[in-house]
Amino acid sequence: MAAKKKQQTHAKRARELAVKERRERKRAKKAERALAAEGGLPMNGDESGASPEVPEDESEAAVAPVEAS
Repeated sequence: MAAKKKQQTHAKRARELAVKERRERKRAKKAERALAAEGGLPMNGDESGASPEVPEDESEAAVAPVEAS
């Protein structure tokens, strides 16, 4: 019974740590956006902070779309 309790405690601590790190990243990102807006600097991506979709493979970018006739 004690081993199960210990596993639950470790899992809870891991979840709490993940939430804390996520909040810290969000806070830092928000502060960075506020600083950029204050300085009038354009941010990459849209207001949500998402970056535009860019193909990772160069072959995908080089392929021209096929037109249907």
